[in-house]
Amino acid sequence: VTTRVEMGRKREVLETRKRGPGRRARKQAPFVLQSDATQDVRGVRKWTPGGRILQRRRKRVTKTLAKKERATSRAERGEDAERKDNGSGELEMLSSAESSDLEMGDEFSSLGSAEEEEEEGSKLPVERAARKLDQRKAREEKMDQEEKEDLMNECDVFELPAVSELETRDPQALLHRIKEVLHVLCNFKKLRQACRSRKEYLFVLRSDLMHYYGYNEFLIGQFVDLFPLSELLEFLDASEVERPVTIRTNTLKTRRRDLAQALIARGVNLDPIGKWSKVGLVVYESQVPIGATPEYLAGHYMLQGASSLLPVMALAPQENERNLDMCAAPGGKTTYIGALMRNTGMLVANDANKARTKALVANIHRMGVHNATVCCYDGRKLSTGVISGFDRVLLDAPCSGTGVIAKDPSVKTSKTEKDIQRCSHLQKELILSAIDCLDAHSSTGGYLVYSTCSVLVEENEWVVDYALNMRHVKVVPTGLEFGSHGYVKYREKRFHPSMDLTRRFYPHTHNMDGFFVAKLQKFSNTVPAHVKAMKKDRNFPENNEDNESD
Repeated sequence: VTTRVEMGRKREVLETRKRGPGRRARKQAPFVLQSDATQDVRGVRKWTPGGRILQRRRKRVTKTLAKKERATSRAERGEDAERKDNGSGELEMLSSAESSDLEMGDEFSSLGSAEEEEEEGSKLPVERAARKLDQRKAREEKMDQEEKEDLMNECDVFELPAVSELETRDPQALLHRIKEVLHVLCNFKKLRQACRSRKEYLFVLRSDLMHYYGYNEFLIGQFVDLFPLSELLEFLDASEVERPVTIRTNTLKTRRRDLAQALIARGVNLDPIGKWSKVGLVVYESQVPIGATPEYLAGHYMLQGASSLLPVMALAPQENERNLDMCAAPGGKTTYIGALMRNTGMLVANDANKARTKALVANIHRMGVHNATVCCYDGRKLSTGVISGFDRVLLDAPCSGTGVIAKDPSVKTSKTEKDIQRCSHLQKELILSAIDCLDAHSSTGGYLVYSTCSVLVEENEWVVDYALNMRHVKVVPTGLEFGSHGYVKYREKRFHPSMDLTRRFYPHTHNMDGFFVAKLQKFSNTVPAHVKAMKKDRNFPENNEDNESD
């Protein structure tokens, strides 16, 4: 007993022992893994099955014993029958043995199911419910697949409409018929009408596509031949939608991170264009005009399509080189080349249209490119006494514009077969002149990049294959990490195997304008002997270049 003085009074208080740590300080129970769920947390005892589980086990054991007894009795009957009749006894013995094997299998399966039920009993309710959901989902998917197969087998064969019905202008009816015809053409042997040919289905498809999308007959025929039927609608639909607005950072004046922060502060929603570019930005929406910001006027960025960055990336200009941009206006690619050269060396920007050189000069000044010289010559005559001996040449040739239909819908009806032939002829003349401007003995270059904003083979692979036959050049990898391979064979045409190194870009697969990029390397400054002999022919392109207009 102790005496404690409180508030001036004496009080006798019994001594109390310390009870230990408080409620919060008590040690918590250790974490238990799922495999140790049957062990009590405090280690008192393990989990034991209840009465119902034991009763179920007894029932299963009795069933298995009854099956065994039935199997043995049937086997005994089979032996008796064998003793009575030797002729038919062998068959009965075999059948009894098979039945006994089956029932033994049932016995083992019952034991296996017992073990599975024990495992199910040891699982958590959440796990059992998840397993049931997975099984139900698998059954539903299987049933859906079977229903689809049944519908495909039971569906009626699509019948081609009459010629008078093709004149319908209902968009929904046209789209439905287009999809039906494409479905038949993808599995023509099974789904076609017995009396119809493939040409008839293709005729209906071309007619419907012309009326639904507004193309002329020639251009639709080109796209049907160019794209697989599974991608045809995707390309036509993507060509109706404008591509996202993209800008290129001018590394001569700023960095992409600083530019993005400045534009975000002005209410511009943007993101990097992709891993393949270190200077591109894609703009989703803007509260200010993206072409009139202080950063734009100061030359910190250039409004430029994503696909137009690819030719310059393939060209890969180096510092202190002599480079040529043969068709330079309005200057997006030229200023990009100047930025990669870091204002060193010499850059010649040429364009045949004098009116367009005004925008070219303005953009060169705004972007701060100091090593550029602007000239206005016919690109086909540059190599003949004007200027040559370049390390690298970029030829973004004028084309039909079938890859940028979203920007210029007039291409749908304005381009004909003669227009494509005229463009192809001009491109062949330009590519030969660009090759002649190169110096094959350059220590760092000797490269030509040929690009167009067209998807037609006549303006792309056909032109490059022509250059391979007319000059000492070869196709080399572009260095681009993505893009579709160029055509090695197209319908009845066969091109050089190295055409696989060229790259194609489509709006429905890469979300950018349709584009073609090829990179050539010159390995000799001489002209092949067979070309010299062909120059005497009047039909050779180099002899009638004055009759064509750029």
